[in-house]
Amino acid sequence: MMTMREIQKKLRKNNSKNYTLYVFCNFISLMLITAYSAMMFSPTVLKVLPEGGDSRKQVTAIFVLACVGCVVFTIYAAGLFFRKKSKEIGTMMALGASKKRLRPILLSETVMLSGLSSLVGTAAGMPFAWLIWQGFRLLVVNSKEMNLAFDMKCLWVSAAFLALVLAAAVVLAFRYLGRTNVLDVIHEEHKNEAIRPIGKKCGILGIVLLLAGAVAGYFGGSIYESIFKAYAPVWINLLYVPVFIGLYMILLHTVVNGWTAHKNRYKGIISRSMMKFQGKQTVNNMLVVTVLIAGACFGMFYLPMMGGSQIMETNGRPYDYSFRYPADNTFASEKNLTELAAKEGLSIDDYRNTSYITLGMDGEEEIEDSGNNYHVERREFSNEGRFFSASQFRHMTGEKVTVSKGQYLAVGDNDGNALYANDTATLVTNMTTKEQLKVKFGGVIKYGMLSGEMGYYVLSDEDYAKAAKGLAGQWIEGMTFFNIKSGDNYQFADSLYRGFIDSMDDKAPLQTYYDRVAKYGAEQRGEVYWGDTDEMTKLSFDHPDSSEFRQFWAYMPKIRTLDQNDFMRTFAVFMMMFLFIAIICMLSALIICYTRCMTIAINNRYVFDDLKRLGASPKFLNKELRSQAGKVFSVPAIVGMAMMYLLYFMMMYANDSKLTSGELVNMGICFIVVLLFAAVIYGVYRVTLSKMRKQLAITKA
Repeated sequence: MMTMREIQKKLRKNNSKNYTLYVFCNFISLMLITAYSAMMFSPTVLKVLPEGGDSRKQVTAIFVLACVGCVVFTIYAAGLFFRKKSKEIGTMMALGASKKRLRPILLSETVMLSGLSSLVGTAAGMPFAWLIWQGFRLLVVNSKEMNLAFDMKCLWVSAAFLALVLAAAVVLAFRYLGRTNVLDVIHEEHKNEAIRPIGKKCGILGIVLLLAGAVAGYFGGSIYESIFKAYAPVWINLLYVPVFIGLYMILLHTVVNGWTAHKNRYKGIISRSMMKFQGKQTVNNMLVVTVLIAGACFGMFYLPMMGGSQIMETNGRPYDYSFRYPADNTFASEKNLTELAAKEGLSIDDYRNTSYITLGMDGEEEIEDSGNNYHVERREFSNEGRFFSASQFRHMTGEKVTVSKGQYLAVGDNDGNALYANDTATLVTNMTTKEQLKVKFGGVIKYGMLSGEMGYYVLSDEDYAKAAKGLAGQWIEGMTFFNIKSGDNYQFADSLYRGFIDSMDDKAPLQTYYDRVAKYGAEQRGEVYWGDTDEMTKLSFDHPDSSEFRQFWAYMPKIRTLDQNDFMRTFAVFMMMFLFIAIICMLSALIICYTRCMTIAINNRYVFDDLKRLGASPKFLNKELRSQAGKVFSVPAIVGMAMMYLLYFMMMYANDSKLTSGELVNMGICFIVVLLFAAVIYGVYRVTLSKMRKQLAITKA
């Protein structure tokens, strides 16, 4: 006679696949969450992603989505596990085991399975993140900034997630144990999750809601600010809720009705019926997978958007070198540069240099009031602007410009965008004599070499002479452009960059965002200038290769060869973080798809067995399998990738109300990324299909 312990052991062995699947799901969820949180809290990453910046907000948003996806996935895996395990519980109860006796056994088994798998997953998270990071360093770029450091605070996220996993498992265990009808417990795994019939317009309404939610969420903040003159509150993000409702309706319509009309209502009835009767969890899983795939696309699209724009800007420069420097710095003199080039066997060509002046500009600023409210106020000393005369600008660029007296032009990029320009100024001020000149904005000049966070402007020769009269040297700077005959080389570019740094005085490097005019205005009002208190970016000449230095040093030269070769090193941490997001989100999505398909195969074994007995051919059975698995993979992939692709299009258009040639090229690269993702998803789908065939003992047709 077998003891109760032996019976339990035999039941577990018979249900071993279910145990393995549950342990695997917990392990993967905790590993991915730990890996992501380790990167989120890593000092290496946080140093590069500025606090309050868009990049950090984007990374955090995707992290929240990934966490939600893993929570849903883990709870689903636990529910599936106990549905299968209910047969064990029911069998033990039928053999006379009381709930009181089963409770401690079930509790200890649940805690052991969930806890150990979660702990092992947590332990594997950091090594997993480290391996991906080191692979990137080995295959793509390696630099001092890429030395990955972990902050153990990230384990609090894993601990909270682990507690959630255990709590969900224990609650579900006692829920199934609390059933009183033994037959119901035994047959729990055969119960279906049918979806009620829905209208045929559900899918169309879902698309409308999704698009309306995306537009409302994206533009809601700016509309709120323009109406109420206040910064948008956090709850404004609730405008995105229709996106998820619409997405759910689209997936629901896909599962229940499909998107193609069937003239013969009996065609595909078996696959459609299986999907309908188990549709609730299928739709829930598809929703999570769609969001994760969209997150993966978001992370991956960031790379060509950043890299493509940078490469096109660098290649499109009319000069190989551009230096900006204080007026007393002589490093970029023609004589010095010619001598340095000669040492490398190179010749300077098309050398041009000039000086320009820095003036104070008035402008409209948003002044914070109590709460989120603000008001717009015109301030006399709003920001500093760097001004050329029309003749100086023509000398440097070869572009002939006409500037009327009392007018100023802003220099924008090659597409005519001047995002950082002050177009509301009515006064420019000589910061030495405090003499003022009335001006008005006259438009934008296209010249990408001078576009960026530092605003450049052009005055008429007459106005320039008036504004520059009596200006002290600290407000005058020089600029040099030149090319290299017969091709440049990296060694010369690098030595020139380091020589330029050595020529600077011993003062701390000036940051691009540091505005001396704004500081003067703040002091006049008795305030402390924020740039003197902000700790976001502190630069040092001791780290000239750091991404912080190369992005934020005010006098950072534009050197084509250097920028082309060092791009990956400069933005490596940025790129690695967003690549990591893409990897984590895509892995999570594929694992959920695989798990759901294997669940479909296990739950419908008896259906396929009946079909075999009725004489169904392997070709027919394979067709039904493809129909089931195909929707689980294809629908979230198509919706998620299309949704994010359209969102990027909207973002590009919303920036300046047009799509530039560079943006169109970047979107073309993103489309190639979509195709690569589709190929990966299809490959995993084929592997999953093979596993389903093996599970159901169906031969390949």
